[in-house]
Amino acid sequence: MKLKFLQIDWLLFLFVLPVLGASLLTMKSFTEKTPYFSHQLVWIIVSFIIFFLLSMVDFRFLKRTDVLVILFSVFSALLLSLFIVGHVAKGAKSWFSFGSFSFQPSDMMNLVVILMLAKYFSRRHVEIDNFKHIFISGIYALIPFLLVFFQPDFGVAIIIFFIWLGMILISGISKKHLLIVLSGGLIAFLLLWGFVLKPYQKSRVVNFVQPLSNIHGSGYNVYQSIIAVGSGQIYGKGVGFGTQSRLKFLPEYQTDFIFAAFSEEWGFVGAIILFLLFGLIIWRILHIALLGATNFEMLYGVGLAIYFMSHFIINIGMNIGIMPVTGITLPFMSYGGSHLLTEFIGLGILMGMNRYRRVAHRDDMRNEFLGI
Repeated sequence: MKLKFLQIDWLLFLFVLPVLGASLLTMKSFTEKTPYFSHQLVWIIVSFIIFFLLSMVDFRFLKRTDVLVILFSVFSALLLSLFIVGHVAKGAKSWFSFGSFSFQPSDMMNLVVILMLAKYFSRRHVEIDNFKHIFISGIYALIPFLLVFFQPDFGVAIIIFFIWLGMILISGISKKHLLIVLSGGLIAFLLLWGFVLKPYQKSRVVNFVQPLSNIHGSGYNVYQSIIAVGSGQIYGKGVGFGTQSRLKFLPEYQTDFIFAAFSEEWGFVGAIILFLLFGLIIWRILHIALLGATNFEMLYGVGLAIYFMSHFIINIGMNIGIMPVTGITLPFMSYGGSHLLTEFIGLGILMGMNRYRRVAHRDDMRNEFLGI
């Protein structure tokens, strides 16, 4: 048992801990009585247990096509069933509600997409110049993308797209094929805009892209978030003295805009430390990916890094007003069990793969990964 636990990357775990601590401290500083702190603490404990249990599993069975097809089919069916029995939250049918507990299947679907693409490109990435592989991999991402897009949950749909695009780029897509893919996506969007989307759906997209055009309506959250971040200045107002969140000017300060609430209390210095911690987390994930036993494990690690980077960049971007509001959570910080469990499941799978990593010269591994 001890030997199995030794394969956990304790540096990665150590870098995650202060981010979780910052999340709990920010939630604890809210003046009104809320269940956020206690509930989040429970979810963190549950996530830790799952993380350590998964770290002891041999995940080579995930290379089997039948296993991945079952996972993909199950979560696609769950996403489809949301249109019938899903719970509406923030204007989207993205949740299954079981009383006080809610579950968002699109979170786990992100990991399934990463596994599917890792499996596909691990055997075909050296033939990526053949356009059919780009097309087939695109189908794997397109199915969940559409199921999520029409909930509508634009944020998760964008994450799925970024995962696919990032793994395509890592696998060595040519610039010509990339241009074809992006042009096809643009044409598809224009056709949807002109002939499929209804006026109220177009209105959602416009508000999504230009939230600050209506600061008393759809842009109110972003406007208050910018004020919160800016008012923190260099050293912040201090824990428990963030007026935007304490006085409830900043909506969703425990989920979408927890970075703004944190920055108001900790200032520019605190934000820089948080950026550094996330950078170190991504570095450790990529380091483990390079030690993967095969291309499948390496590509999974890279896909997981893209997943975290996409969440981080989009969430921070919308908190400071340079990106549309998408409802994307900040990893390890935003309140909620569904996304937190997914993040630790993703890391747990990575740790399980780390148990049977290979010991080889780094240049040799990089050359094999790049197909040199």
